[in-house]
Amino acid sequence: MREYLIGKNDEGNRVDRFVSQVLPRLPKSLLYKSIRLRRIKLNGKRCEISTRLREGDVLRLYISDEFFSDAPEEKRFLLAPAVVDILYEDDNILLADKKPGLLVHEDESEQVDTLIHRIQHYLYDKGEYRPEEEHVFAPALCNRIDRNTGGIVIAAKNAASLRILNQKIKDRELHKKYLCIVHGQLPRPSDTLRAYMVKDENKNQVEVFDSPAPGRRTMVTKYRVLDEKGRFSLLEVNLITGRTHQIRAHMAHIGHPLLGDTKYGRNRDNRDTGFRYQALYSYALTFSFSTDAGILSYLDGKTFTVPDVWFQREFEEGKIH
Repeated sequence: MREYLIGKNDEGNRVDRFVSQVLPRLPKSLLYKSIRLRRIKLNGKRCEISTRLREGDVLRLYISDEFFSDAPEEKRFLLAPAVVDILYEDDNILLADKKPGLLVHEDESEQVDTLIHRIQHYLYDKGEYRPEEEHVFAPALCNRIDRNTGGIVIAAKNAASLRILNQKIKDRELHKKYLCIVHGQLPRPSDTLRAYMVKDENKNQVEVFDSPAPGRRTMVTKYRVLDEKGRFSLLEVNLITGRTHQIRAHMAHIGHPLLGDTKYGRNRDNRDTGFRYQALYSYALTFSFSTDAGILSYLDGKTFTVPDVWFQREFEEGKIH
């Protein structure tokens, strides 16, 4: 028998989800059978699959030891540097300014130096993340940014904040603005572009079309020209829809690919520019809640902006033209 005292970051989890996380080797069929046969008890009583856990609850699992792991969990995040460019931080969230070239999560290459590992290491050093005291929770990212794109990434320090932010992002109550440099000069100082896209999962690339068709998803992109110099334009972009590679693919589709973008642009156009990554930055984030945000209500109406986007500075100084 194993006993788990439910902590603050476990609260709100369904019984089946919690057990699946602490016992990943336990087959789902055996999990449900154990609940049905009262081999999983909450506060000494029978519980249901969908029962929500509360802080202070005691969950007892009368399950074979073979499904438990007594090996200490490897703290892989400690192998990453505890270096984070912090734009804002409080008790619940952290806003990181991710630089181009840094992965947000581990991928198939299993690279340890990722943004989430850096954040976890940073919080561990501060004493705000104690993995030995957590059953299932670890500080987590609420949004992603491509490796070669820079900008604001939101990290939740506790489970309640993670749940709220995930829902707010789903409900589109957080708004981001982007800066980018494109090849050429736009025909209008501002515009709302509409097109239709299909993603090739194997190539991780988007194909864009002017007309709708079955399987094509609508993409809507607003832009405003901030400055023009020679063969390049500096834009502020607002995404009405949130599709894969939307800004990169949409701007390339209208004949103005991003500077440094080798996937949607042309190599010969970028060859002599010195740009290793596409000139794209998620530089502003606004919390605009239309529904209750619980412990994060204090963020409503606040906007956070990256103070110095390197390519914008170089553009304005005339170093990119």
